[in-house]
Amino acid sequence: MSVRILVVEDDETLRRTTAELLTGVGYVVEQASDYRNALSVLEDGRDVVLLLTDLVLPGVNGFALGRMARMRHRRIKIVYMTAYDTPAMHEASGPLLRKPVGSQELLTTIGAALSAG
Repeated sequence: MSVRILVVEDDETLRRTTAELLTGVGYVVEQASDYRNALSVLEDGRDVVLLLTDLVLPGVNGFALGRMARMRHRRIKIVYMTAYDTPAMHEASGPLLRKPVGSQELLTTIGAALSAG
């Protein structure tokens, strides 16, 4: 079974670079630039195992997107990324990475999230 990851990031270069990294190590990667596109992927009938999302997105923040994702995929793992201070860490239902994120740190965090109960 292939692990399908949804990368939600409004910075196109970062989104594509992250998707290429994840695809290169064997993940099936979908990309979205905002929550509307992300919801389309989450509702396409195929399982999304992990959501990798920026916190600052147009329209809806990453915490809210994570909650929406959980309503559609109860067991989805979530990893958040941000370049900003996050006073609302209690809203996180997964690890939070500070941008810029190194490739190894990202892969290690995703691996740990996927292997967690």
